[in-house]
This record gives sequence, C-alpha cells and structure tokens, in this order.
Amino acid sequence: MKKRLILSLFLCLAALALLVFAAALLQAQKPPVSEANAENFGVLLTDLVKASETPTEEDAQKIEADLAAVKALNPKDYAMAKVIADSWRKLYLDTGYRLYLHQGDNTARELEDAGITDSVKHAIVILGFALQNGEMQPELMGRCDAAAAMARSFPSAILVCSGGATGENNPEGHTEAGLMKAYLAESCGIGAERVFVDEKATTTAENAANKLDILRRQGVQTMTVVTSTYHQRRGQLLYSVMAELYRQRYGRSVEIAGNYNYDVESSSPIQAFDARIAAGQIAELLELPDEVRRALPSLRDAFRQAPPEQGGGKDPEPVNG
Repeated sequence: MKKRLILSLFLCLAALALLVFAAALLQAQKPPVSEANAENFGVLLTDLVKASETPTEEDAQKIEADLAAVKALNPKDYAMAKVIADSWRKLYLDTGYRLYLHQGDNTARELEDAGITDSVKHAIVILGFALQNGEMQPELMGRCDAAAAMARSFPSAILVCSGGATGENNPEGHTEAGLMKAYLAESCGIGAERVFVDEKATTTAENAANKLDILRRQGVQTMTVVTSTYHQRRGQLLYSVMAELYRQRYGRSVEIAGNYNYDVESSSPIQAFDARIAAGQIAELLELPDEVRRALPSLRDAFRQAPPEQGGGKDPEPVNG
C-alpha cells in the first residue's frame, strides 16, 4: 500500500513537471505580439519610417496614436511597441543623439566618462561583418580594434562575438565569431577567457538573439554595442527589441548603456534606406504576417526610384547584417 502511494505521488509529480515544461515550451513558441495587434504594429513601423524619411509636424501625434491603438488591445503588446517607438525616436529622430567614434587610440578615451560601469556584468557586444574568401575584411577588423580599445578601458567587461560561416568561397567553414576571437586574442592582446562566441548567426537579427542568450547565461545586465557608424542605429534598435523579448520570456532585462563605432561609410548604397531595412527586420523579429510586412514602406520601390548616383534604378542587393 505504501509503495503504491509513493508510486502515485511520483507519477503525479512527473505529470506536473511535464505540464510545466509544456507550458514553458508553448510560451516560448508563442508569437511575440498578438495577432489582433499585428496590423497596428505595421502602422506604427510605417509611421516611424515616414518620420525618419519625410518628417512632418504631425509625426509625434501619429506615433502616440499608434501606441494608444496597440495598448487598447493588449497591454503586453504595448510594452513592446513602446520599446520600439522610444528606441526609434532616440536613434533615428533625435538629431542630438551621439555616436562615440573610435579614434584609433589604444584605449576608448571617448567612453571613459560616458557613464559606463566597468564590471563583469557589462558586455562589449561586437556585431559581425561578412567574410571574404573565408577571411575577415578590414571593416570587421576595424570593429574588433574598437572593441579591443574599449576592453582595455574597461578591463572587467566581457566581450561577445557572433557570426557564422558567411561569404562565398569559404570551403573551410571559417566563422566570423571564431576569427574575431582569434584576432582579439592574437592581434589585440585581449585575453581569450574574456571573449564569448556564437558561431551560428548569419544576420543581425540572429546575432542579437544568440548574443542575448549568452548575456543571459553570463548574468550580464548592461552592454555596449560595437559596430560601424552607419550600422549602429539599426543594430542597436534590433538589440532593444530582442532585449524586450527576453525580458518578457525570461524576466531578465539587459540595458544598452552605450555605443562605440568604427568610423566608416558603407560601400552599399542601400544604406540610404536604413530605416526601411530596420522596419522590415523588426517585423521579421515580431513574426508579423506576410500581408503586414508587404504593406511596410518598400525597400525595393525606394531603391528603384533612387537616382543613379545612389545605385537606384534596379533591385537592391541583399543587406549584410
């Protein structure tokens, strides 16, 4: 009798554990925003793009109205919409937002008085760049040089690299993250034990998701995004969205405390339409329906209508990152 009671209790506990696991799995697979609000998010992203490209006095009112429409349907969706709108306004609409530029010095003197705390709970997050013939391009080295300078100014911070085997003619399968770590250790003198890598991501969105998973496991609370000047706004915006997704799913937040940049102009004319690229990538992260994504301001149309000196008159090439 006693054995039966113990067995029944064990089976009940096992069933309960299975239910908890299934509920967590379903929560993880649940779309980031409700289906009812998908169209409202599309309108919000459209109005944010328009405010960036053709600003008017009514932009602020439109954006607030878009946020109110989301909130009326679902307060949880509103939290995400607010993060998108606030981050967008800071990065794309605030003309006074400062980008910190690496000046080629051994340390990041520009950041030492920027309010960043030197701690193992702070991460220097380096965004990748496509390889060429299986090797790092100068731009990726420049991003790593900037990160190394910051690592010397903040010796307690960890560094996180992400990026898979990108680019054509890469038969040995070299990864961005692996080469970045080797470069930081061998050419920049940064201790390999400080550098964490994800070697699977191939896009900025995947970089954000995988890096934030590393940050969560390492207990990181704040981060500085290191990339190229032209890529900082979009990269930081996507990280803000992913950080909110992680906060909602795991109850832990990561704050973007700063930015640091390899100062270079993009060689791709498509970067003239960065806001449209950002809106499309956010829509992808939020898993918005295809019809909502198609209704966003078209990158293809804008590129085709651009003057020839901006590379217009044809379909855009794929975006790197």
